[in-house]
Amino acid sequence: MEQKTPNRNSWARKAVVLGLITVTVVGIRYFHLERYLTLDFIKDSQSRLQGLYATHTLLVIGAYMGIYILVTALSLPGAAVLTLAGGALLGLVTGTVAVSVASTVGATLACFVARFLLRDWVQTRFGERLATVNRGVEREGAFYLFTLRLIPVFPFFVINLVMGLTRMPLRTFFWVSQVGMLPGTLVYVNAGRELGKIDSLSGILSPSLIFSFVLLGLFPITVKKLMAYYRRKSGRQESSG
Repeated sequence: MEQKTPNRNSWARKAVVLGLITVTVVGIRYFHLERYLTLDFIKDSQSRLQGLYATHTLLVIGAYMGIYILVTALSLPGAAVLTLAGGALLGLVTGTVAVSVASTVGATLACFVARFLLRDWVQTRFGERLATVNRGVEREGAFYLFTLRLIPVFPFFVINLVMGLTRMPLRTFFWVSQVGMLPGTLVYVNAGRELGKIDSLSGILSPSLIFSFVLLGLFPITVKKLMAYYRRKSGRQESSG
């Protein structure tokens, strides 16, 4: 009996968390709140929101960050539009800081929830398949996540959920995500300052900009590989000498 109680408590906590998430998502869908996270709505409401920001600055910043954290933590669509709104509403500096903090907190919460709800089950069922991923994360660690964060072809919510199934410490996930997402955040927040000229999200990241992010993301892990190769080569030369 003593061994079963902690297990029951664990499942009860998971059921509560899952229930809260389900109620929140259903509520958002039922009241069609997702319509407020579209590019058209943000563009149509820009002048009204800017007026509200001018009179209630701290309240607007707090509400904006709270909404951003909720959207990111629940892996809901709309983070890109919210980032553009941050640039249009808060400006480059304040918008970048607000988005950077909120997106990282939200991503870390999503990672934690995925870990809390799913990791034990996934590790039990797919442990052998995940062993390679876990070894890669343990070996490359921050470099691995940093590379994924900088390459826009990988959806951020997928990275959040997948990393939740690994053994990467949440503190490492937090600070690497903070640094790795910053270049993309700057691009989107800066684009948001010209919100009226944006017709679609696809036009923000040009192929050359994506290629630059890829190179930037691969650079640290490439350097690490080259340094490891150099150390192995030097060690063989010393042992043969």
